[in-house]
Amino acid sequence: VQLQASGGGLVQAGGSLRLSCASSKRTASNNAMGWFRQPPGKEREFVAAISWRGDDTRYSDSVKGRFTISRDNAKNTINLQMNSLKPEDTAVYFCAQGLWSRPATNSEGYRYWGQGTQVTVSS
Repeated sequence: VQLQASGGGLVQAGGSLRLSCASSKRTASNNAMGWFRQPPGKEREFVAAISWRGDDTRYSDSVKGRFTISRDNAKNTINLQMNSLKPEDTAVYFCAQGLWSRPATNSEGYRYWGQGTQVTVSS
């Protein structure tokens, strides 16, 4: 499985970005998908996850209410709509395919990772 993340860029605080992740395999539709991020000089952290049916979503406390994860299994893609961005959202964002159909909130629950896309939020 190959995952290709896109949509990152430079945005001012308060702005919005929409990240997308395309999967090369249709089998991804049976697995939960997630987004993680790695801020500069810090460890990778969980951002959001969605079940394979799309009926169960999880968010980190730091993005809850600002970010929305969604998926389109027919197109083998997931998206992360990021609103009200803050400078502390600056990071490389990674999409990942889960081991199970239900979403996990830690990296151990994921087996395939995309290459990452840079998001930079200026103050």
